Amino acid sequence: MKAPLFRDPIYDGATDPTIIYNRETKEWWMVYTSRRATAEGPGVAWVHGSDLGVATSADGGRNWVYRGTLPGLDFEWGRNTFWAPEIYWHEGIYHMYVSYIQGIQVEWTGDRRIIHYTSKTLIDWQLEGPLSLSSNRVIDVCVHEIPGGGFRMWYKDEEHGSATYAADSDDLYHWHSARPVLTHRGHEGPNVFRFKGSYWMIIDEWRGQGVYRSDDLDNWDRNGMILEIPGVRKDDEWIGHHADVVVSGDEAYVFYFTHPGRSGMQEGAKEGYEQRRSSVQAARLDVRDGILVCDRNEDFEINLIHE
Repeated sequence: MKAPLFRDPIYDGATDPTIIYNRETKEWWMVYTSRRATAEGPGVAWVHGSDLGVATSADGGRNWVYRGTLPGLDFEWGRNTFWAPEIYWHEGIYHMYVSYIQGIQVEWTGDRRIIHYTSKTLIDWQLEGPLSLSSNRVIDVCVHEIPGGGFRMWYKDEEHGSATYAADSDDLYHWHSARPVLTHRGHEGPNVFRFKGSYWMIIDEWRGQGVYRSDDLDNWDRNGMILEIPGVRKDDEWIGHHADVVVSGDEAYVFYFTHPGRSGMQEGAKEGYEQRRSSVQAARLDVRDGILVCDRNEDFEINLIHE
């Protein structure tokens, strides 16, 4: 498997990837936070002012080509910040929920809102508006259908201990009943998927991905960790951050990002471009004796199939 799977050729800051099949072009799309790793500036300005980058694959996810950034998302003037998109297809419409911050912050400050857009093409997006959730500092959405009908959204609430919260919807437009789900420690980037008879949630604990299992999407049991041990492939020698999972037939693939330049970095050392840059990687998931496992050093061939 190619490693790294993808690097952004403009700012070299591809993070928070989400993978979606474009039914019009018959390609797989990777939409991601395009952090400005090459930009100089105070504090964490380089993490802000980010567009949503797009890479496409016509061969089942093996090779990815940078295509640019999603147009037409701005709804107010200025240079603003888009983070961590989630794109969910339902009945002919793509629903995108993206974290939004007004302007470019130089510290980890400012309100964060989830903005909802819809599209039939993945290119032309219509603003549906901000969501009203559990606070004004929410990011990192994922969406999954609920058994019996309806949808559930999981997200990070920074106002409430950087815990995972959830909200429900009947139509993907109106969300209600926001409540805490995982509060054991601060984390981000929840991602929920169904694989081999169970529901799974992975979360970025900033030390690897914490894993939880559920039979009903209501009750979650700890199931271990993945991507906590650095790999040996090129640019994979760092913990795996904010990930997306695609279940394809009998296989499941996790797409995550690393900061390879931080390997061996001395504590307290000043970060530069090499420490800020990021690479997207992919690995195969499996379930063994009821435990979700991932061998990130495994030699495998990715093959995303649209059913």
